[in-house]
Amino acid sequence: MKVDPARTEPADPDCPPGPPAVAMAGPLSHAVSRVARLHRIAAGKALKGVGLYPGQEFVMMHLWEAGPVRQSELIKSVDLDPSTVTKMLQRLEQAGHVRRRPDPADRRAVLVEASHASCGLLTQVERAWGELERHTLAGLEEEERTELLRLLAKVEANLCTETADCPERRAARG
Repeated sequence: MKVDPARTEPADPDCPPGPPAVAMAGPLSHAVSRVARLHRIAAGKALKGVGLYPGQEFVMMHLWEAGPVRQSELIKSVDLDPSTVTKMLQRLEQAGHVRRRPDPADRRAVLVEASHASCGLLTQVERAWGELERHTLAGLEEEERTELLRLLAKVEANLCTETADCPERRAARG
């Protein structure tokens, strides 16, 4: 474990003291990357308590919201590598959270749906995400939370105009 000479206790490897010199060309980008990484770690811990791996909750959220969908459409919706989604679905199916079956309209396609047994999981995921939100925003006033959300939406819009990899752009292309 690294020790920061300015501190008496060991440095926390998850929370480095500041950006490396090269990141000073983009300190906000560096901060966003660090926050995203730490948020994913915290989400992973929260989801572990409900028996999910990070990313599986997005698959389940989509299935709870959309109902049965073709696996190919699910892959596009969650914006993950097809092999990653396939592995997620295998694990979710083994856990009894999803069901896969041939699409009656096209026997080559596979329909994926949330199982009835996953209804209890929905409540647990909602609770985990609520706790993650409280933890993430602890110490921020309501106005600050609103402003942070507004600013992040602008940053997201900026990034979407720079890339064809934006989910909204892909949906518009069909």
